Amino acid sequence: MAEFVLESLGKTFGGALPVTALEDVNLHVRSGEFVCLLGASGCGKSTLLDILAGLETPSSGSARFDGEPIAGPDPRRGLVFQDPALFPWRTIAQNVAFGPELRGLGRRQRRERAAESLARVGLGGFEDRYPHQLSGGMRQRAGIARALVNNPEVLLMDEPFGAVDHLTRIALQEDLLRLWERERRTIVFVTHDVGEAVFLADRVVLLSPRPGRIHRIFEVAVPRPRVRGQKSLIEVEAEVYQAIHGIAHRPEPSEPAALPSSPSPSPSPAYA
Repeated sequence: MAEFVLESLGKTFGGALPVTALEDVNLHVRSGEFVCLLGASGCGKSTLLDILAGLETPSSGSARFDGEPIAGPDPRRGLVFQDPALFPWRTIAQNVAFGPELRGLGRRQRRERAAESLARVGLGGFEDRYPHQLSGGMRQRAGIARALVNNPEVLLMDEPFGAVDHLTRIALQEDLLRLWERERRTIVFVTHDVGEAVFLADRVVLLSPRPGRIHRIFEVAVPRPRVRGQKSLIEVEAEVYQAIHGIAHRPEPSEPAALPSSPSPSPSPAYA
């Protein structure tokens, strides 16, 4: 099993002006499921992913993986960032093998694991290239290979295709789907792109603006393989956009009362 259960989860960052990033989040990610977390910048998507990865701890409620509280990073949960952050002085194989190296595996075993992982993402034969010799899309594939080298049960992906051009992004999405369909790992994928979320996911979890709460969960019941532009996908996208529009135009109870229509003094410097 490779599932997450979040119950009444909240996260507040302290300081002189505490910020509540997440509030009362309840979510069950099933084993082998592809879930996209969708929402505007600042809604807590990445914070939620960090909690699943064990990089952050909840301020309230609970986060569990396979029935156990998430107490820190775990090799069973691989993390992929928007920037693959490859070491420029290491070859691609050496970058992918960095985790196994830290764990004390021998050179030959590291090399074999790196080559296997690179082959799984379509980079077989590029083991001895350096990051600057690869395209942006190939570097991102190397980042995914680095997460796969430990054979994780889960991939946690934080806007992994946000920094590449549109056509490369489409190719990477299709590569990822092929990998998921072949291996059926649990994937939690953060994005702010509605089309990407609907094309990839079994379910799309839409978060409201800060503090992030689950506004709505969309079941994407469109059979796979999916075709971009097909009517059933467009219909789901329209439903998601309608929900986003509703969030953007709902009244905020914390907003100050409207100013009177009569002339008023200039605002103080603190509010200018």
